[in-house]
Amino acid sequence: MSKKRILFVAMHYPNRAPGQRFRFEQYFSYLEKHGYECHLSNLIDEESDKFFYSSGNTSKKLSVILSAFKKRLNDALNAKNYAAIFVFREVFMMRTFILENLFCQHADKLMFDFDDSVWLPNVSKANEKFVFIKSHNVVPKLISHCKLIVAGNPYLKEYASQYNKNITIIPTTIDVNEYVRKLVPKDETKVCIGWSGSVTTIQHFKTALPFLRELKKKYGDKICFQVIGDKNYVDEELGIKGVAWKKENELEELSKIDIGIMPLPDDQWAKGKCALKGLQYMALEIPTIMSPVGVNVDVIKDGVNGYLATDENEWLKKLELLINDATLRKQIGAAGRKTVVDEYSIEANQDKYLKAFDFVTGKSDSYS
Repeated sequence: MSKKRILFVAMHYPNRAPGQRFRFEQYFSYLEKHGYECHLSNLIDEESDKFFYSSGNTSKKLSVILSAFKKRLNDALNAKNYAAIFVFREVFMMRTFILENLFCQHADKLMFDFDDSVWLPNVSKANEKFVFIKSHNVVPKLISHCKLIVAGNPYLKEYASQYNKNITIIPTTIDVNEYVRKLVPKDETKVCIGWSGSVTTIQHFKTALPFLRELKKKYGDKICFQVIGDKNYVDEELGIKGVAWKKENELEELSKIDIGIMPLPDDQWAKGKCALKGLQYMALEIPTIMSPVGVNVDVIKDGVNGYLATDENEWLKKLELLINDATLRKQIGAAGRKTVVDEYSIEANQDKYLKAFDFVTGKSDSYS
C-alpha cells in the first residue's frame, strides 16, 4: 500500500526552530512508520537565516520574500498531490490573502497547528518596522477553513473555537531519550540560575533582573547566571554574557544550569505560550520556577515538580529555597522529569498526532 503524502508548511529548515522541532518535526519518523510520507516546505534556508532576522539588509530580505512567495505559490498549486496539508503558525511571513485563499480551497485536507497567540502582532526588534505586513491578520480565515486545528494548550483552543469546532489539544513535547543531562565542566561551588529563550523573548528575562540583582547582593560569588538564546545580551553587574542557541550544543549549555527560570508577563501573548523552555529544564531534571501564566499552571504543581512565582517576593523566596538546598534541587528536578515523561513526552503524545492525521486523511472518523 502506498503511503499518504503530507505537506508540512513552515518557515524554517529542519532543526533550526524549536517550535517546529518540538511541535511536529520529531514525529516524522513515527508518522512514516504508520503509513505517511512527510515533506517539509520551508521558506528560510540556512543562508538567508544569517541575515533575515538581523537589522538592515532590506534588499536581500525582499529577495528572500519574493523567492519564498514563488515557493509557497507552487506549494498551493500542488496541494492536490497531498493527502493532508499541515500549516504551522502561518502560510507566509507576510499577509497576502492570495496564498491563504489558495490553501483554503483545500479545506477538506487542511490542518493548522499553533503554539503561540499568532493572531497578535509580534516580530523581532530587527524587523519591527515590518509589523504592519505580518500575517497575523489572516489567522481567523485559516482556522475557519481547516478540517482540523491542533492547539498547543487550552487557551489557544478557546481562541480557535470561535472559528472551528474540530480542535484537538496536543502539548509541545520533549524527546526524553535525547533530553538527558550532560556531564559538563562547571564550577561546583556556584549555583547557576539559567534562562533559555531567544532575541524576541529576552524581554521576558529582563523582568527577572530586579530579584536576580537582589540575590546577587546576598549570595555574591555563590551564584552565577546563564542566558541562552541572545548572544548579544550583556549584564556586567550580574556577570552575564549571553550565548547563542545552537541545536548542536543545546543540551550542553542547558546542563550548566542548576535552577531554570521562566518569567512571563501576564498578557495575551504569554498566555498562548506552551511552556517549552520550562519543559526543557524539567526534562533535564533542572528544578524549574515559572510565572503562573497560561499553561504553566497545568505543568507545575507548586512545590512538587517545580515552583510558581507571581511577584518579586515569591521569586526571591523560591529561588533561595533551591539555592540553599542541593537535596531539594535534586528532588524537584527528578519530579519535573517524571512529569515530562508521563505527560509531555513524544511517547505520551504520538498517538494523538497519528489520530489527527488519520482523521484529516479519511482513515478514521474521529480525531479524539
